[in-house]
Amino acid sequence: MGKLKEVVVIDAVRSGIGKSGRKGMEKGGQLCQASAQDLLAAVMRGLLDRVHAKSPKFDESIIEDVVVGCLSQIGEQGGNIARIAALMAGIPNTTSAFTVNQYCNAGLRAINSAAHQLMIGDGDACVCAGVEIMSHYGMGSDMEVAFAAKYPVRFSPKVMQFMGVPQGLCAEMISEQNGHTREQLDRLGALSMKKAVEAARKGWHADHIVPFEYKWEDKSYRVDSDETTRTKAADDFEGFVADLAKLKPPFKPDGMVTAGNSSQIVDGSAAVLLMTADKAEELGIEPLARIIGTAVAGGEPVPMLLAPIPAARKALKRAGKKIDQMDVIEPNEAFMSPLVEFGRQLGYDPAEDRVNPTGGAVAIGHPIGASGVIYFGEMVHHLKRTKGKYGLQMICGGGGVAISTVVESL
Repeated sequence: MGKLKEVVVIDAVRSGIGKSGRKGMEKGGQLCQASAQDLLAAVMRGLLDRVHAKSPKFDESIIEDVVVGCLSQIGEQGGNIARIAALMAGIPNTTSAFTVNQYCNAGLRAINSAAHQLMIGDGDACVCAGVEIMSHYGMGSDMEVAFAAKYPVRFSPKVMQFMGVPQGLCAEMISEQNGHTREQLDRLGALSMKKAVEAARKGWHADHIVPFEYKWEDKSYRVDSDETTRTKAADDFEGFVADLAKLKPPFKPDGMVTAGNSSQIVDGSAAVLLMTADKAEELGIEPLARIIGTAVAGGEPVPMLLAPIPAARKALKRAGKKIDQMDVIEPNEAFMSPLVEFGRQLGYDPAEDRVNPTGGAVAIGHPIGASGVIYFGEMVHHLKRTKGKYGLQMICGGGGVAISTVVESL
């Protein structure tokens, strides 16, 4: 095998994010009646149309593979949705496609897997994407559907030793063990929301959101922005913090973890085009960034959520960089309690401006399979617009797994 190829990020897009309809579709958000297949196909088509506008030489036949992150691969999210949506998007049928599930890691795993494929010379370009309509399929749906269909299910009793503790309770454990306070978590949650509102007002989200239109029964929908942010966080920050302090903790009566310092359950999709640097140069396309370090890691399954710490350390080491060199740090905001520990153990303040600078999953949402792609896109676009140099992304996942990526803006 010869020298590894350099892999660059050509563009990154996402949908607007919709509130979940899990408590009743009639009360759901702007995407709750959409098909995951339609949404994913539209986002991928929007991505490729933007690339065509950058280079008339771009030919979609060079796309080697389509890799899609998705947690609940049932219903319209089943049947290898990567291939279905790729064909719906008009990607040539000569292009392969596969879907990956690694809980919250899935979207970034799609990106890293495709990057590794291109690095060793297996192709010139890959579409990486993620999708989750949590209104239709919440976490655990892929297991619940088997019971509903009366399929034989034989869970090993040992499973409960490492998968029987809810993530929210794991977040409570982390806070208890490390002396966090409720106010600390709430203020970080409010700060994420403030950053998201300010970014939206500056057009920082709109510049890479693909508008999506669809119909359900007799109603038409147009989705071109996030409906999950709260303007009060930017207009009256202290008042918003006070509002969060009134929320009740669902996991423990005397706990600290609430809806105000945890990720939102939402619907959404995102897509990224990766290419070898040689092919991008040949097509005359200026990339956004290049991938310079990746890593995965495992940690304690109970309490889970802290494996991003070793994953980030490995990714930084492989990139030859230090945390102080990162202009953007993009940890997934599943819960704010592990984010406090990421900062403490990796050596940065989670309240810094460079941490999730356009808002994270507490403010915008966490559509499981899509989140890694969504916040990867937020990171590379923000580095480009602010002339930053390096970015670090890290995500925890169910069962105590994690993934991390380091990029260099170009």
